[in-house]
Amino acid sequence: MKRISFAVLAIVAGLYGCATTESQDSATPAAAPSPTARGGAPASTSGGQPSGGTVGSTSTATGSQRPDLKRSVYYEFDKYDVKPEYRALIESHARWLKSNPQARLTIEGNADERGSREYNVALGQRRAESVTKMMVLMGARPEQIEAVSWGEEKPRAGGHEEKSWSENRRSDFAPR
Repeated sequence: MKRISFAVLAIVAGLYGCATTESQDSATPAAAPSPTARGGAPASTSGGQPSGGTVGSTSTATGSQRPDLKRSVYYEFDKYDVKPEYRALIESHARWLKSNPQARLTIEGNADERGSREYNVALGQRRAESVTKMMVLMGARPEQIEAVSWGEEKPRAGGHEEKSWSENRRSDFAPR
């Protein structure tokens, strides 16, 4: 029986690893991503602000749908409140965690390069925690989610202008 359980676990782990392949959105401008950044650059709206877009999903071996982890939540300068346009994205992650009690997720808060390193770490943490709180209110268990901050250490865009800064002010969803 243990051999069968181990084999099933290995298959599920293999399928999960294959399901996390990322692809670049053809409508997304080719920003120079950091080697440590997760996912591609966000799609832009006509106002130059990143857009969360629609939420994709990936099937797991259990038949439930895992939200697309390439998506991010973006913020205004010096803010950590979640905009209404990201509610569906956050809700899809919360729903997935609720239906998969063994699943764990890390919310990684990020900031642009403006401000002191200490301030940006604190701001990134508040951003990650704001997404975490919403997910818990939507039914995910707190122990399933870890909120961490990278501050300005993991920029998605390397420029020093508003377009790049707006791509770096984000919270990313990362499996753990």
